[in-house]
Amino acid sequence: MYHSVNIREFILINLNNHPNFFASILLDWHRHSNRRVMPWKGEKDPYRIWLSEVILQQTRVEQGWAYYQHFVSSFPTIRHLAAAPDDEVFKLWEGLGYYSRCRNLIATARYIASERGGVFPDSFEEILALKGVGPYTAAAIASFAFELPHAVVDGNVIRVLARVFGMNMPSDDPSSRKIFNTLAQELLDPAYPAQYNQAIMDFGATVCMPQSPDCNSCPLHSDCQARQLGWVSRLPPRKQKPDKKKRFLHYIIFDHNGSLYLRKRQEKDIWQNLFEFYLHESDRLLEPAELVQQPFFKKIVNGGTFRLLNSSPPRRQLLTHQELTGRFFRVRLDHSPEGLEGFLAVKEQDLQKHAMPRFIVSYLNGKT
Repeated sequence: MYHSVNIREFILINLNNHPNFFASILLDWHRHSNRRVMPWKGEKDPYRIWLSEVILQQTRVEQGWAYYQHFVSSFPTIRHLAAAPDDEVFKLWEGLGYYSRCRNLIATARYIASERGGVFPDSFEEILALKGVGPYTAAAIASFAFELPHAVVDGNVIRVLARVFGMNMPSDDPSSRKIFNTLAQELLDPAYPAQYNQAIMDFGATVCMPQSPDCNSCPLHSDCQARQLGWVSRLPPRKQKPDKKKRFLHYIIFDHNGSLYLRKRQEKDIWQNLFEFYLHESDRLLEPAELVQQPFFKKIVNGGTFRLLNSSPPRRQLLTHQELTGRFFRVRLDHSPEGLEGFLAVKEQDLQKHAMPRFIVSYLNGKT
């Protein structure tokens, strides 16, 4: 259906030959009915817009709010961020997860500071070329900071378009995504790109919500194809979630003379450059009696005296493609552990100085 008609014709057919109707309704709603307050709304500084967009990737607004304010306070300009030590930035990011975002944040800040004299690029193409910036983030920065006519297309926007125009197509399919992008661009009001983009995103977040949308107060309800067809709960079609890889983690907190042993992860994974205790991974979760019989454990203890102080109940965390199950074991040694090259001996009161994965932070914060 969608491939056989021109997008512009498709809009006219569905909106009764009023091509500007959709944008005008959303802009009017945004000016008079929207009360969604966020610290970055109305911001024109491209650095702050970029910062907020990177933080909000894979993060709820409620969680990202405080992080944004802490970053702006600690690094008021992109030059301040570029000059900060990696560990300081990672520590401020701690708890947000998806740490590749933080690595890209640091790399991009340093590129702009050193190669562009601290001046943020002001074209969509140059913004899109920045590390960690995709089409959505580039469109957001281009429109909000520079009033360039580029439509943002995120989950909220796709949901609004799918329902209003009755588009029964999966948003994760490349051909479908191209149609959503084209439709969004055609509907954009080029005279007010920032206001329009903010309006449609806020509308999707507060009215045309995934669950229990407020159809009764929707200003587009009479034109909404999903409502007329009884498809509101069906559109857009839900993505099929891939099976999550199951991982079983055993963190051993070796304690000697009041020092605990940490290392910085060098592996190129989601926790790269974060600190962690000694990690043993296996195909199932081990009990304490099993753990102390493992060859790696005996090698570290090397015949010395040790005492297993405590072990935690199993703890779980769901990531996008992984399901983590783990336990923490605190072991007191009467001697320095063997074979822990690359580990730092850290006083317990200094643990908070080191950025760690959320899996570890939640355990430490939950201790009594």
